[in-house]
Amino acid sequence: MKILAIDPGFDRIGFAVLEKTFGKEALIFSECFQTDKKADFTARLLSLGLELSRLISEYKPEAIVLEKLFFKNNQKTVMQVSEARGALLYVAASSKLPVFEYTPLQIKVAITGYGKSDKDQVAFMVKKLIDLPLKVRLDDELDAIACGLTHLACSR
Repeated sequence: MKILAIDPGFDRIGFAVLEKTFGKEALIFSECFQTDKKADFTARLLSLGLELSRLISEYKPEAIVLEKLFFKNNQKTVMQVSEARGALLYVAASSKLPVFEYTPLQIKVAITGYGKSDKDQVAFMVKKLIDLPLKVRLDDELDAIACGLTHLACSR
């Protein structure tokens, strides 16, 4: 099973392609895609939609996995990330791919065993659960990998 996991955003978006064969998870590709901060919001949405389309075309995943939104404070940010999620969901639906969504709590429990884990604990466990080629990874990329690992652990 090959999946494309996403940590949604509009400034930085984590993408990860993972595959599970014979009970073993492998990371095929990951990146922290960044939109142009100088571009208007619609241009940023277009660029992230085009990047998702490119990744679907290149890696041919069987499903898309997204982290669900959870925000406490900034209403402006939650609206923009919601709109970005809408663009990502549109591309997934246009590609006729099933979409699976997991809350931050579900991901933390699946990766660390504790629902109140912080980002450092999740990042630490992701590195223990899967072989990662050496490179600097931002939180968004590691969150996408964690989301993908959650789906692979939960799916049959």
